[in-house]
Amino acid sequence: MDKVQNMDSGFNHGVSISERKSIVLTGVKKIESFDNEEFLMETTLGYLVIKGSDLEIIKLDTYQGNVSIKGKIDSLVYLDDVSGKKNKEDSLISKLFK
Repeated sequence: MDKVQNMDSGFNHGVSISERKSIVLTGVKKIESFDNEEFLMETTLGYLVIKGSDLEIIKLDTYQGNVSIKGKIDSLVYLDDVSGKKNKEDSLISKLFK
């Protein structure tokens, strides 16, 4: 039964960037937030932040987990845990002010 619980949604995660002008992602579970300068999305391998300028969604396939974005891409950063990061910051601040 452990094998059933450890199975992922079946999406393979991949990133393909072309000339810093477009990016195609696979294995996207959910787009948490986005604007023309930043995208935060949950992938099968963790949270991913894409930063740039003039970013916009070209294609969104929620069934297959594919996303295409165009614009100037400046950075891609994987986060271990979005909620965990906030808790660590809160605990550091609370320690400083005790």
